[in-house]
Amino acid sequence: MAMHWDVFLDQIQERGEYETRAEADRAARTVLGLLGAHLVGEVRAELAARLPETFALILLNPLQAAEPLSAERFVRATAAWIDGATEQTAAWDVGAVLSVTADAAGDELVRRVLLQLPPGYDLLFGRPQSGASFAASAD
Repeated sequence: MAMHWDVFLDQIQERGEYETRAEADRAARTVLGLLGAHLVGEVRAELAARLPETFALILLNPLQAAEPLSAERFVRATAAWIDGATEQTAAWDVGAVLSVTADAAGDELVRRVLLQLPPGYDLLFGRPQSGASFAASAD
């Protein structure tokens, strides 16, 4: 079942320590737009189904990515899309949005999402995989 819009944004606002809901909304739209470009098929559709409709549509109609971005480049891309953001503030934005998204998705779906992403995204989702990132990068 999809998380309610108010609950989703309230949790992002709390985790991101944003002063306004508008700041949380801006971060969510940017991060989910970039994330959607990295997910495909059933996994993207299932994740969208767990999000409020507004954010589900953003995930399903993502910003364009020419290639899969490493976790570090994902943070840099987020910074580029948010006016006045630095890599540090973008990392904060990504962590707030993706950790709430992970809560909405549940562990099983997050595991499948992470399988579609380059190593390092487990940390962005607030779900560190003991040794998983290292093992995936060693392949």
